Amino acid sequence: MHVIITDAYLARSRAIHLSGARLLVVGLVVSFSLVLVAAAMYHWVFLKGAREGWPVVGSLVRLVVKDEFAERDRYVRANLDAMAKKVGEMQARLVQLESLGDRVMGLAGMPPPDTAKPDARGGALVGARDLSMEELQSTLDELEQITHQRVDLMTVLESRLFDQHIRKKMIPTHAPVAGKSPASGFGWRIDPITGQSALHTGLDFQAETGTPILAAAGGMVVAQEYHPAYGNMVEIDHGNQLVTRYAHASRTLVKRGDIVRRGQKIAEVGTTGRSTGAHLHFEVLVQGVFQDPQKFLNAGAGTAQEIAAGSPLNR
Repeated sequence: MHVIITDAYLARSRAIHLSGARLLVVGLVVSFSLVLVAAAMYHWVFLKGAREGWPVVGSLVRLVVKDEFAERDRYVRANLDAMAKKVGEMQARLVQLESLGDRVMGLAGMPPPDTAKPDARGGALVGARDLSMEELQSTLDELEQITHQRVDLMTVLESRLFDQHIRKKMIPTHAPVAGKSPASGFGWRIDPITGQSALHTGLDFQAETGTPILAAAGGMVVAQEYHPAYGNMVEIDHGNQLVTRYAHASRTLVKRGDIVRRGQKIAEVGTTGRSTGAHLHFEVLVQGVFQDPQKFLNAGAGTAQEIAAGSPLNR
């Protein structure tokens, strides 16, 4: 393309040659400049019209802004409704957890907590209205507070249950000789050696020499010695002034100061000491007082104090 520019005043002309590439660049520059000018004019007119309250422009601006706010409100409301539904589900779950926690606390022997609980709510839906952001935030804060309280409570409950578990393991409820029942019980009987009436302070488990003797509960060995009456003897302290004694062993496998676990082999059956045959003489003492070991073996979950309270020696 050739463009000829003529200047009548100077009586001269100038020819400009535009190739295809130059023409395209010029067209793009002109188009972009027009777009910028149009955008600037549009922006200036709308801003000036909105500020000065031009009738037509002001109405258009208010309409556009109103539509934007309405769309934003619809979006926020939809999200609030979804969040409110989830909060309602969380409250229902929390009520279920509260009920479960109370039952577990009852099993642990703990009284119900004196703390705020989420209300159990229901009824017909009458006059429903949208939940506001402030109400939703208040409900979330309340749930957070109750959740923190429940975490603290469950931590205490876990500690209590663990303590009960340990205490149960420290009560002699495990048979000291596997698969054997006592041949001679606790109480008054005819002494097999003197033939006179005497108090038998434990249980006798008849078994062959070398049969394993097992710890009835976990604890610490406080005595491992030879006694004229008990022969080779082992005593285990289980805490709370509860002690078990294992007598007449042919061989002992632990020593004073050892920590033993429930069911651990600590000795072997024998007939040492004051004995007429191979057997284990098993005793339980609470606060130094002989108790009926059979009550401990039969009670898998009682405390030593509860069992000792029913002993005939404490009546």
